[in-house]
Amino acid sequence: MALYAGLIVVLLLLVKHYMWDFYYQPPYMWKNKGTFGHPGGLLHAGVHALSTLLIIVGWIGLEDALFLSICEFVIHYAMDFYKMNINREMGWACNTHDQFWQLTGFDQLVHQINYIAIAAFVVKCLA
Repeated sequence: MALYAGLIVVLLLLVKHYMWDFYYQPPYMWKNKGTFGHPGGLLHAGVHALSTLLIIVGWIGLEDALFLSICEFVIHYAMDFYKMNINREMGWACNTHDQFWQLTGFDQLVHQINYIAIAAFVVKCLA
């Protein structure tokens, strides 16, 4: 039973990530993720963290869900901030450098590994 819950959690986290990163991320968010402390980047990481909280709170309770959501916020914000700044400093753009896409892929991998870790925590709590 716990393993199935973990798979459901991973699926929900991946879908929510896809939605927030690719369907609802207005220019105000993505243009400002490279400026430390800018509300656009904070809001982007915040909607991810809040969505994660809503997905997992029913499985593991508020205290653990808040902790994991805060971890998600920090990891998401830091990864996006560094990705934007590395691309800018290196002059990498989507239509000029393969490294842009390699870094974007690494960014997505970090987020997905984070979701697997969150789901593993849920499984451990339910086992």
